[in-house]
Amino acid sequence: MDAQGPNGAVFYLDDLHVGQRFASDSYLIDEAQIRRFAAEFDPQPFHLDGEAAKATLFGGLAASGWHTAAVTMRLLV
Repeated sequence: MDAQGPNGAVFYLDDLHVGQRFASDSYLIDEAQIRRFAAEFDPQPFHLDGEAAKATLFGGLAASGWHTAAVTMRLLV
């Protein structure tokens, strides 16, 4: 499978190198979205309860990895 770079040129996996960076549009995830996604797909306390989340390694409410992966995929595609 090949892909197109920002200038439309085709590139392959072998064309990529460590440290290479790509830019995309930005996407803001707010607290309501974090809670809504977590309630449906990943109901863990550090995604749903700000107070419970303070006692975790995150130190506060954290978006689900599944949520951030879905947003990343949306920005990619």
